[in-house]
Amino acid sequence: MATEAAENKNDRGYIVKVGDMAPDFITTLDNGKTFKLSDHRGKVVMLQFTASWCGVCRKEMPFIEKEIWQMHKDKGLVLIGVDRDEPLEKLKALSEATGITYPLALDPGGDIFELYALKKSGITRNVIIDREGKIVYLTRLFKRQEFDDMKAKIERLLKE
Repeated sequence: MATEAAENKNDRGYIVKVGDMAPDFITTLDNGKTFKLSDHRGKVVMLQFTASWCGVCRKEMPFIEKEIWQMHKDKGLVLIGVDRDEPLEKLKALSEATGITYPLALDPGGDIFELYALKKSGITRNVIIDREGKIVYLTRLFKRQEFDDMKAKIERLLKE
């Protein structure tokens, strides 16, 4: 299990921290629907910051699909891949290439990313948000132990 200190670790380019209210945003999903984060209060939300050119993202996405999305999509989890500064065609190609079924969101100019992390900091990163809209877990890159700790956190939140 992750310790509270590990969950609060904030040395990886984040400008938000565990305990902060998640910055709100509106975007368009790859299915054409509008997504506003604050409309999903009362649900557990996972934001996955990604891009088609990110090799680590491509490695992590099938794990997110199989071990998080498929396990919890019918239990109230909202999962959005926020694709940093790429056109819709790239999002659709990324979904196909990685075999994911969870929605991807457009992030023109990286504006959503910059609500959460420094502009020059990298992806992949995941932000877990509780039912009240507070950030409860932050990841950076794909490390199996951190990923498993994040999964456990999501499972606990979904049971609350």
